[in-house]
Amino acid sequence: MPRQIVLASSNPGKLTEIRAILADLDIIVMPQSDFGVRDAEENGLTFAENAEIKARNTAAATGLPAIADDSGLVVDALDGAPGVYSARYSGPNASDTTNIDKLLHELCGVAAAQRGAAFRCVACFVMPDDEEPVLADGEWRGRILEARRGAGGFGYDPVFYDPTAGMSAAEMNAGQKNARSHRGKAFRALADKLRARR
Repeated sequence: MPRQIVLASSNPGKLTEIRAILADLDIIVMPQSDFGVRDAEENGLTFAENAEIKARNTAAATGLPAIADDSGLVVDALDGAPGVYSARYSGPNASDTTNIDKLLHELCGVAAAQRGAAFRCVACFVMPDDEEPVLADGEWRGRILEARRGAGGFGYDPVFYDPTAGMSAAEMNAGQKNARSHRGKAFRALADKLRARR
């Protein structure tokens, strides 16, 4: 198990979540911004392809092991959209606010029973000199609310409702979210696979 791993992201919310999930592995997770690494072009057609593209870009640029994830929101009533385009759903200058606004507009008039959705995530680990990636995935089922709820989280969290927990992802504290989320599931599964490599 490497002592240091570079996260192929500069998103502070994602870095905090992943550091917490991987805390018991006794590794230091550093953001790619510490090394001046630019984001890779995410031109894959699946979450797995994009996760590997990002991890390999960071590993090649730093010479260190890298982890990445690609995740997104898959909405039943929208035939799986926004999917791999979740981060740029509302266009090239997309923000969390504009993405949520577009999603709520697209689902306007759709009944609660038909607003099923899932966050999906694929996590990837690569060594700079290893052709074989380590992949793991996770899914978090719920439904899309008609309006934002909660002030925490990021992305689509304010409109993603977990019926078992009885709250939106943005209403959960970090521990609650990590225990249930797609990213938490994917990175815990990835951690298990990395432990098995020791």
